[in-house]
Amino acid sequence: MLRGIIKHFKKDDNLVYQLIREVRPRQWVKSGFVFAALVFGKKFFEIEPFIDTSIAFFVFSFAASFTYIINDISDLEKDKLHPVKCNRPIASGKLSVSTALKAAVVFLSLSLFLAVLVNDYLFYIVLIYIALQFAYTFYLKNYIIIDALAVSVGFILRVFAGGIAASVSISSWLILSVIGVSLLLAFGKRRGERTILSSKNMNLDTRKTLKDYPDTLLNSMISTAAAYSIITYSLFTFQTSPDTKTPSLFASFLPYTLASPKWMMLTIPVVIYGVARYLYVIYESKNAESPERALFEDKPLLYTLGIWGLMILFFYYILGTVNL
Repeated sequence: MLRGIIKHFKKDDNLVYQLIREVRPRQWVKSGFVFAALVFGKKFFEIEPFIDTSIAFFVFSFAASFTYIINDISDLEKDKLHPVKCNRPIASGKLSVSTALKAAVVFLSLSLFLAVLVNDYLFYIVLIYIALQFAYTFYLKNYIIIDALAVSVGFILRVFAGGIAASVSISSWLILSVIGVSLLLAFGKRRGERTILSSKNMNLDTRKTLKDYPDTLLNSMISTAAAYSIITYSLFTFQTSPDTKTPSLFASFLPYTLASPKWMMLTIPVVIYGVARYLYVIYESKNAESPERALFEDKPLLYTLGIWGLMILFFYYILGTVNL
């Protein structure tokens, strides 16, 4: 019975189903960056900061859905030529432009309303984010390197929004790490698109900058962003590891520098593997065109993120609070 209901819901003529596809809830995973300040600020289990940050998550998720709709309307003709994007509701004709615009207004209104509920600063940040997305959709995405930088700024705004929502100061090393990861995702997305189009022997007209990116430049930027991400994250772990001390029973037998170890350093190998696995995905996998799709459908990458998250929670909220 349940299978029958799901099958009926997923029919092409089901408006609700097509609207859900159009707003791309899977992409909301990117808004998870708003929780960075909350987690590393050791307020993840405090009720009020958690609620405000969760609201900020939906603020950026709804704002992102609004910009996805506008982008799909703007790129309607180009998306029809793309092997993957041609299946999107608007490009395939399963969702009308007028209905999509009405949905866009709803998501924009929800985003701004929720932002005001938290504080005025979050409202201003989401306005900047929306303005950036408009600039990206109609102008910035047509210029190589600038397009990737614009995507990176979007991630940084999410991190700052999370800090403002939770009233937590943000480490400069955290920001630098986010810059590296976001650039890796941005350049990796373009590399992934080229991989998919090349495998299908299709031209690169679906995105103007794909033709302008030389393979050598794109590969160099990906390598640079990957190395930068690992280095800045490593420095972040040196600077921000929670204050813990080894048990006094063992302290006398260990070097002085290990009396207050940097436990976060243990997450570095996990991050290195995660970056390397993502590089494999964007060069070899059919899921390369979309970072969030790669995350959900590439099990090694998903497990790596899960292990990293559990290690963070353990070091910050268990080991960091135990009176050793």
